[in-house]
Amino acid sequence: MLVGCVVGHDALLGPETEPREVAEILDRHPFLPPPVVDLCRWVAEYYVAGIGDAIGVAMPPGSRRASSIRTQRVVAATAHGLAALEADSATRQAPPDHPGPTPRQRAVLEMLAGAPAGLSTSALRERGVSADVVRRLAARGLAATREEATERDPFAQAALADLTHDPARELTGEQVAAVATLTALADAQQFRVALLHGVTGSGKTEIYLRLAQHVVGQRRQVLLLVPEIALTPSAAALFRSAFGARVAIQHSALSDGERHDQWQRIHRGDVDVVVGTRSAVFAPLATPGLIIVDEEHDTSYKQDETPRYHGRDVAVVRGRSAGALVVLGSATPSLETYANAVAGRYTHIALERRVLDRPLASVRLVNMREEYADEGPDVVISRPLAAAIEERLARREQVLVLLNRRGYATAVFCRQCGDTFECPNCSVSLTVHRRRGGWTARCHYCNYSMAVPKTCRKCAAPYLEHAGFGTERIEQQLVERFPGARIRRVDRDAVRRKGALTSVLSRFAAGDIDVLVGTQMIAKGHDFPRVTLVGVISADVGLGLADFRAAERTFQLLTQVAGRAGRGERTGEAIVQTLYPEHYSIQVACRQDYPAFYERELVYRRSMRYPPAVALISALVRGRTFDQAMHTAAALVRRLEPAAGRVPFTLLGPAPAPLARLRGEHRVQFFLKGTRRVAMREAVRDALAEMPEARKRVTVDVDPLNVL
Repeated sequence: MLVGCVVGHDALLGPETEPREVAEILDRHPFLPPPVVDLCRWVAEYYVAGIGDAIGVAMPPGSRRASSIRTQRVVAATAHGLAALEADSATRQAPPDHPGPTPRQRAVLEMLAGAPAGLSTSALRERGVSADVVRRLAARGLAATREEATERDPFAQAALADLTHDPARELTGEQVAAVATLTALADAQQFRVALLHGVTGSGKTEIYLRLAQHVVGQRRQVLLLVPEIALTPSAAALFRSAFGARVAIQHSALSDGERHDQWQRIHRGDVDVVVGTRSAVFAPLATPGLIIVDEEHDTSYKQDETPRYHGRDVAVVRGRSAGALVVLGSATPSLETYANAVAGRYTHIALERRVLDRPLASVRLVNMREEYADEGPDVVISRPLAAAIEERLARREQVLVLLNRRGYATAVFCRQCGDTFECPNCSVSLTVHRRRGGWTARCHYCNYSMAVPKTCRKCAAPYLEHAGFGTERIEQQLVERFPGARIRRVDRDAVRRKGALTSVLSRFAAGDIDVLVGTQMIAKGHDFPRVTLVGVISADVGLGLADFRAAERTFQLLTQVAGRAGRGERTGEAIVQTLYPEHYSIQVACRQDYPAFYERELVYRRSMRYPPAVALISALVRGRTFDQAMHTAAALVRRLEPAAGRVPFTLLGPAPAPLARLRGEHRVQFFLKGTRRVAMREAVRDALAEMPEARKRVTVDVDPLNVL
């Protein structure tokens, strides 16, 4: 049995397909609103995906399972029961046609009489009423039970209680000007896109709130997208304080039931504001007037499975179809967005000063080559960073330490024979994790793991060593060096349990944690006024990747994490450890000079013909063997060559992917570069149509953010 979604009148059946009878029609009315279905059609067409895949993203999880709707049993007194109670009260003896209740039953009937809508069995149980008493009342016709759907409220765990919106807060001059410009755009009730380009701490969130209040006052709805689940609690708390219960949240950390109930609230029109991550762009809002994409540059907005849509770009398309204002906010916009602003396609609004004129954090570079020369090759935390942490702890201030790499060590190798522990399924070394029972080596791609032995598997020598370092090792070294400090770690391994991330961030915000170590989860969007120091370990870890966006990601990460310091009354400092202090992305990040980075990076992108200078489509072919993958990729490229000559566009490859083997499959990739994106997509779709047997082994990524 399969559940399908009817999106049109023309059946997409092949000549050999025999249709089957429909077992059941599940909805009296369209489940997905027509505008959402149209948006899914656009996603399927633009990202060269199936309409079924796109529709699946827009559907709430578990929407077709009875278990997704939670019910409770409600008990209410019947007219017969109320009459018996009244007669019993008047005469202390019921007439023959109203059998008198027992003293216990009378007490329960009095409870039910005071609650005309009835009481749930759980509420009765809390008052000492057993299921047996309820059953006897129902058997005598004195009470009746019914099943009612109940909504799960995720806000109890999703919001930080101490975050509230102050509508009387005085805005800066730049904020006043920004709100005026944006409200004028919103009042036009026509499709517009604006880039709100504000330095970290300039008050973009306050502008979102004021603008949202203006739009809701016009009886239109607001959609706020944030890139990470970690940012949802604070955003939900602020909007909940401003709009009350008419706020819904949508993200994957909620249970299926919670997401289902929130989706139904949106669908019924019970909310004015939706706060969520990438997939919330498909929320069934009837009258969206404002769509905000916060931290629009963040790569988390790009889905890494089919359909490989970008939440920001889909938000722009949804705004276009709804005649809504779309606001893209960031301190470090993507090159594509900034190029649109420079070209005049987007309204550009700049915020160049922090709230209360607080200075940006000063940034100090530490050349780790000099540290290695003086202290040896095993240095992880430099002398300047250690001294600065000690100083902040003495002043009872807080510290963030960033390393965008999980685990304890990046590899295990034998000093005698050189053997390295590699994943049997992927072309990567296993990452070492410290566990209570010893050491575990795990692949972060396929999750293969093994216990690290005490001797080498090949030569049996007892000389196994750990190479590299991750957040676990940073945490351990900080605990050893600062034994009195309260230190916690935030990465995917440390916050797997539901609610763990919210709990840690809440404790840090309350001042119960002194040093927070983490990956990029801690680098963006958070506002911790007590943080006066940010330390960045291995700032250049991403520069060695074979990815044309490596410099952009490094600049964005460093600028964002430096912006977490000095957001309160005390000035902040960022200490950046790097092997390449002269690299331009690191130099301009220290100055937090986005225009300088944009100009420098654009020269490189234009000369190498990379986005935003041209459009890019990536095609990744998987196979059981390398020869099979290469053969399929080469056949596709041959079918694309005639179109490449006509359009024209450039074909690069096929060639082995940088990650040549993943989850047991060999990978080969090729690229299309050109300025006519529509023609390029059509060419890819036509080539795949000629090789239907290969379609399941080919992943097409339009506008890829990751080419590894």
